[in-house]
Amino acid sequence: MPDLLKIVILSITSLVTLFILAKIMGYRQMSQMSMFDYINGITIGSIAAEMATELDQTPLHGIVAMTVYALFALLLSFLSMKSITMRRLIVGRPVLLLNNGSIYEKNLKKAKIDINEFLTQCRVAGYFDISKLQSAVLEADGRISFLPLSTERPLTAADVKLSPEQETMTANVVIDGHIMQKNLLHTGKDEIWLHRQLKAQGADNVRDVLLASVDMQNKLTVFLKNHDERSKDILI
Repeated sequence: MPDLLKIVILSITSLVTLFILAKIMGYRQMSQMSMFDYINGITIGSIAAEMATELDQTPLHGIVAMTVYALFALLLSFLSMKSITMRRLIVGRPVLLLNNGSIYEKNLKKAKIDINEFLTQCRVAGYFDISKLQSAVLEADGRISFLPLSTERPLTAADVKLSPEQETMTANVVIDGHIMQKNLLHTGKDEIWLHRQLKAQGADNVRDVLLASVDMQNKLTVFLKNHDERSKDILI
């Protein structure tokens, strides 16, 4: 029993340490991680797991080891922000794979990408005919960016000399039945206006609202809580 209790305590300690270090290091999506970020994350996670199960070791050792890895990652991040040379060394640099109708085979080999994988990535991005591409660039984070030919890109308002009004982000004024006071204040409205608008859309009680947002035209969009369960999954 003492061993089980110690494992629980060590697990909680390692999780809290991981949470704090993740907050300090900042969040990134998997696709935005460099190779070092990925390996560093795995290593820190491994240390945390070992710290939770190795009962003979001092917990402080694991905490110190994870902190050292996290601080080193922060140091590299700082250096990459301050120096272009260090940024290219640590993060890497983009590689041109296709441009103006030519596929650069040497760059594909350098990026460890064969032609079939490249064509797959093109199709995933919606380009089944690569002759419609002007450029394709492998970014440092492993993603491929595509620039279509000017004749193949979607028509924009600038092409037809239109000047549409700029859209802005909507303000979420109710989330899960709770009024977001700061967001509501940002819209220049008050609770009286909000309750009146909610009632007009069939929500007599704010607790019945899952999400309500206000756009730049002061239009309130309301999503009521729906406890119904779909009997069939239409996505399969």
